Amino acid sequence: MPYKHQVIPLQAHEGNETADQALQSIVDGFKRFRHEVFPQQEELFKKLATAQNPRAMFITCADSRVVPELITQSSPGDLFVNRNVGNVVPAYGQMMGGVSTAIEYAVMALGVQHIVICGHSDCGAMKAVLNPASLETMPTVKAWLRHAEVARTVVAENCNCGSDQEALAVLTEENVVAQLDHLRTHPSVAAKLARGQLFIHGWVYDIETSQIKAYDAELGSFLPLDGDKVPMATPRARYPQS
Repeated sequence: MPYKHQVIPLQAHEGNETADQALQSIVDGFKRFRHEVFPQQEELFKKLATAQNPRAMFITCADSRVVPELITQSSPGDLFVNRNVGNVVPAYGQMMGGVSTAIEYAVMALGVQHIVICGHSDCGAMKAVLNPASLETMPTVKAWLRHAEVARTVVAENCNCGSDQEALAVLTEENVVAQLDHLRTHPSVAAKLARGQLFIHGWVYDIETSQIKAYDAELGSFLPLDGDKVPMATPRARYPQS
């Protein structure tokens, strides 16, 4: 039986739960998984108990509304996921922390062939980049989002945005492009891109409509992911393997 990413029920809570109710809801969800979902997929979890062979690395925002496995209908073991505020990838050497470590491990140890950087609509991190004053009481977040400064500058100097919503949408896309550029500075990534053994992708997910737009490096623009051709952000290989 193929795995189905199950959320029972698939609905957002009203936001007025007490702390005890919120915890109980999470515990109840685990119980449903343990007693209803897991028994149907036990063979899959037995295979995953001692090894993983993910199809791709998926770098996305920590936003609770973005669920990579649900959006892509992936099974456990399919995606090596890294989530952080603003789907940021620090350029190599700037901040050798969790994101850099995860990228290196995914490429060198797990041998993933695809890395997706996925932004999303209504991103609080991108709103903060547009309004730095909102981060004065969050110095750690402010420091982290400096990695999105290049995207903010590109938008400020090149986009005659007619509204805040337009500026946010353009910044969200430009941030994905900026993080793709940062990703290419990582030696493990650069080496495999040059050989044509790794493919990188930049997506923006719309929460309200479910649409995903993907960056096409040749055209320099974002196109629907479900069009006739899958847009690619991967540069041309310079040392293709025969």
